[in-house]
Amino acid sequence: STDLVFTLRESPKPLKTYVFYCQSCGDIIVKDRKFLRVLPLPSENWSALVEEWCCHPNPFARSTLHPQRDDCFLGDTFFLLNSGNESHKSKENTRVICKRCKTMLGERVSPDTIKYYVTEVIIQPSEASFSPTPRSQFVQSMVAQCLVELSSAKSTFRFSVKGDNGKIYILIWLLNSDTLLVESLGSSYFQSVSPLFGDIFMPSSEQVGTWNAVKVLYQPCIKSRNKE
Repeated sequence: STDLVFTLRESPKPLKTYVFYCQSCGDIIVKDRKFLRVLPLPSENWSALVEEWCCHPNPFARSTLHPQRDDCFLGDTFFLLNSGNESHKSKENTRVICKRCKTMLGERVSPDTIKYYVTEVIIQPSEASFSPTPRSQFVQSMVAQCLVELSSAKSTFRFSVKGDNGKIYILIWLLNSDTLLVESLGSSYFQSVSPLFGDIFMPSSEQVGTWNAVKVLYQPCIKSRNKE
């Protein structure tokens, strides 16, 4: 059930036990972890604003935030965990790889800290069982929730998607965050009698699906289409 998928609004809670799964294959990444502290991290671009607040060099330039064994730090698009006994590190680099399906789950940012991407990991209470969600549906849901969260918290509606090399691949404008999609799931219809419009054939209520959606405008930043 998608209700068990923890979104950016439904973060892990302290003193509860959770299991981290690979979203692609369902393999257990972190088993039965109880957090004493679950804390939000500053914006990823917070250091760019320090100069506006300080009249001297950035006092936090060399400061880093690393979770302890029982901590979970929440970023805009990732979770930071103490690596503990988990071992998913690729020998070639700092990428964190699923042992079963070899999907990249995140990266090791320090010897004791792992960053898991929200688009690659599902978090569920330990008493719940893993329920697979189609990959495309899951990624779309997480990206949409991330855009809504960021636009609400930071009053911005323009975003860019960057690669590990800092290159911008796509520009996104959030146009609408309260769209409702209605889809007929079958060919079953019933007849409705309206005093104004006469007989109207409408889809049966049991055959209609509804989804919340966001409306975006995007511009790929590809050399062949957009050199700048």
